Amino acid sequence: MTLSLIPADISPLFAGVMVFCSFLTSALTAAMGLGGGTALLAVMGLGMPVASLMPVHGMVQLGSNLSRTLIQRMYVVWPLVLWFLLGSAVGIALGAPLAAAIPDSLARIALALFILWTVFHKRSEAKPTNKLFFVIGGGISSIGTMIVGATGPMVAGLISSQGLKRQPLIATHATCMVLQHGLKILAFGLMGFAWAAWLPVLIAMIISGALGTWLGSRLLDNLPEKLFRVVFRVTMLLLSLQLLWQGAQGWMG
Repeated sequence: MTLSLIPADISPLFAGVMVFCSFLTSALTAAMGLGGGTALLAVMGLGMPVASLMPVHGMVQLGSNLSRTLIQRMYVVWPLVLWFLLGSAVGIALGAPLAAAIPDSLARIALALFILWTVFHKRSEAKPTNKLFFVIGGGISSIGTMIVGATGPMVAGLISSQGLKRQPLIATHATCMVLQHGLKILAFGLMGFAWAAWLPVLIAMIISGALGTWLGSRLLDNLPEKLFRVVFRVTMLLLSLQLLWQGAQGWMG
């Protein structure tokens, strides 16, 4: 009975790892405001085919960001969300054919490089921007989300350029990610992804993620942020190197 609840693409053990990591990474996001989606994508990428990785990760992140949006809804800057949505709709449409055509090995290499960039690059100081720039940013990040999945850090950088304080920044970021992941899920559905096979695992990951968000906001906020950032970066480095190795093996093989 247990095996019937697990897709053929993964083992029951790895399914359990995914559910547990959904909890941990949601707690990470609750404590740091960012980073959980990238961490979860890196872990999922170690044991899932890329064809399933992007849609499944998108659905889990939709649930995670939706809970934050509902809790922080009074802080959402809706004009920014609208501009972002306009760009995202175009970006998803352009990114869908690329997601269907890109080889698995190349996608893993791109994913690893993207994770390394989001974790280790130096962010520039916040600068005022305009509506057109925000629309273009939504489009570019949405093309990226169809290929590498976790564009949360990229979107957060775009929103932070507006000079928002912590609560409006987190609330607006979560809402933008809900829309982006929602469009991505729709695109993968139209492309024929078999959601039914993943439904039990998805439900378990969304529930564990919600619990992680709830507990993380209470248990992890008091721990030193510097410690979190060091552990996070080391973990991302090791996982990215593993993904690069997998991609290189597939590319050369």
